[in-house]
Amino acid sequence: MKKVTRAACLSLAVLIGGLSLSGSDAFGKSSPENPAKALQVFSSDRGQALQATAIGPGLVNLSPADEFSTYQWGLKNDGEFRLIELQAKFRTVDQDYSQKRSGVGIGIPKPGPDDYKSIVTKAVTGVDIAIQPAWKLYDQAESKRSVTVAIIDTGIDIHHQELKTALWTNPGEVDGDGIDNDGNGYVDDIYGWNFYSGNNQVFVGNEDSHGTHAAGTIGADRGSYGIAGITDNNYVKLMTLKALGGEDGAGSPEAVIQAIRYAEAMGASICNLSMGTTAYSQELDQAIRDSSMLFVVSCGNGGVSGLGYDTDIYPVYPASLPHDNVISVANILFDGSLSKDSNFGALSVDIAAPGSFILSTIPGDAYGFMSGTSMAAPMVTGVAAMVYSYRQDISLLDVKNILLNSSRKMDGLTGKMVSGGLLDAYAALTWQ
Repeated sequence: MKKVTRAACLSLAVLIGGLSLSGSDAFGKSSPENPAKALQVFSSDRGQALQATAIGPGLVNLSPADEFSTYQWGLKNDGEFRLIELQAKFRTVDQDYSQKRSGVGIGIPKPGPDDYKSIVTKAVTGVDIAIQPAWKLYDQAESKRSVTVAIIDTGIDIHHQELKTALWTNPGEVDGDGIDNDGNGYVDDIYGWNFYSGNNQVFVGNEDSHGTHAAGTIGADRGSYGIAGITDNNYVKLMTLKALGGEDGAGSPEAVIQAIRYAEAMGASICNLSMGTTAYSQELDQAIRDSSMLFVVSCGNGGVSGLGYDTDIYPVYPASLPHDNVISVANILFDGSLSKDSNFGALSVDIAAPGSFILSTIPGDAYGFMSGTSMAAPMVTGVAAMVYSYRQDISLLDVKNILLNSSRKMDGLTGKMVSGGLLDAYAALTWQ
């Protein structure tokens, strides 16, 4: 049985501003059809049939040395964004006649500008993760814990200028000698492993845009190139574990399980899983339950209608697993509202984070926008790693409790998730 995951809504999303992007370059593609048991990436602009082509200034002086940090509204939102959706006033039946017209004669007119209405969503100043005061506090700390974050996803562009200093490397392996130097069963696993194809090629090309984007949100080299990552890559390193691939960005639970076991064996403490499936896997459940790692998981981007749904009723895995070491993450827009394509659940979703129109790294020393709960999860992963590095007196389970308890409560999130709040980095660092 196949599950259809394509968007199904007549609307056009445009963000007003000065940076023009092509939709194909800016966003990841959703998968039209995937086997129900396949895990897939959650990064589509569900509910918007055409993707954003422009985005405007969102930040002032977030990180002056990073050329494009102006557009990282999720880190600091100054209220300048505008989302305009052109939505059909009436249901169109034009397609019912499109195949019946002859090549000559009089035809039925196509819908024109007057057949659409514009819906404007304005950004709200301060709807962000409050990263600037958190950075200041973190940078002043004299002693910090080193943290390894496993990104189980598509691959990561290990050559990207923003990520080179953020990547975990295996200290027990000699690059290119064809020998399993550390005896862990993987030859030349310098940056991690490709569990999708069964080799050490953790980056294969554009199919790895999704994982590269997540990596940039967490650990892009702040103050050096184009954007600012959440963490300090002197202390937080990213382990590259490719378990998803192909045009669909899909993979098997078995590959993810192998990646989890590798990550834990090689010292990772926090794991980002921007993926999901509606099919339950007992083996994946057990692998996560029995792991000592903290898992940050995207809660999913709704169904074929393009609207998010209640995962208390219709679970999405692994986000809906009821384990203490799982944080399930929803996606908010820059006005503080839950994105209409984000899933929710008073019991099964924990916290919200910015996930719509997120600028981050993509392959080839480039940058692009993506939207979805896949983009919200790395925000939480980055702050979790930051808190765990800064607070050397706490456990990983403490990190989860701190993030949820310190979240900024918002009326629109009340009853939609456990915390009822938005991720707040500064509040998390100062939580007592």
